[in-house]
Amino acid sequence: MKNYHLAQVNIARLLAPIDSPVLLDFVNNLDRINELAEQSQGFIWRLKGDDNNATALRIFEDDFLIVNMSVWESKDALFGFTYSSDHVEILKRKKEWFHKMSDMHMALWYVEAGHEPSADEAKERLKYLNEVGESPYAFTFKSKYSIADAHDYEARN
Repeated sequence: MKNYHLAQVNIARLLAPIDSPVLLDFVNNLDRINELAEQSQGFIWRLKGDDNNATALRIFEDDFLIVNMSVWESKDALFGFTYSSDHVEILKRKKEWFHKMSDMHMALWYVEAGHEPSADEAKERLKYLNEVGESPYAFTFKSKYSIADAHDYEARN
């Protein structure tokens, strides 16, 4: 079997324009948190634009919808960064900066090692998760899908 890594996408709807005082603390922490991610065990890649982050990238037709996408060696590595690093302090403050999303706003999926997922791929995984639900094709931290499950799923479809 080929070597696989875990891709993730999460989106958030801003409460105000990115350059507003409401978002100042969020924006001021972007470089620090992105650097923390890049230095975390298991980090491989993250989507970024000219400002070294992805806040200016528009993969949806909505100026208030920002995206974060990255690739990790494993689900455990991503989970560790998300919930056991200084990132968790920023996560706790999300209500200060973002609207509560009614749809699924985060999707995980396995990619072949070396693959950098595209914006269209991320949109497709989120759409699938919202319309069909969890499967080895797109899932959340709550699921237990393995690389073998994803490989079997791809072979069947």
